Amino acid sequence: QLQLVESGGGLVQPGGFLRLSCTAASGFNLDGYSIGWFRQAPGKEREGLVCINGPGRSTDYADSALGRFTISRDNAKNTVYLQMSTLRPEDTAIYYCGAESSYYCSINAGRYKYWGQGTQVTVSS
Repeated sequence: QLQLVESGGGLVQPGGFLRLSCTAASGFNLDGYSIGWFRQAPGKEREGLVCINGPGRSTDYADSALGRFTISRDNAKNTVYLQMSTLRPEDTAIYYCGAESSYYCSINAGRYKYWGQGTQVTVSS
């Protein structure tokens, strides 16, 4: 079964940036999957941020991610990235990547079958 692994989280000051990575464990290829990035803050529901389809030609962004977050993928490295800039304290959350097999991606978490364990992002001075 496809297992995803997120990395790159940490503590960053407001206004700073981070790049998160999502890879597949156990040799699975991600190029046939749409990948989405989501986050969940304490006491809140999981929020869809951005997604990218398998070939990397189609993306979808939530309003909260537009202008500050950028998704990309390098299928040769079997990795999907989330570049985050101008981070704010309200961006503090656990960030997850998910995979689903549709050609066109969605930021609807219910579409996603496979998930990683998440990586903590804390924005604080």
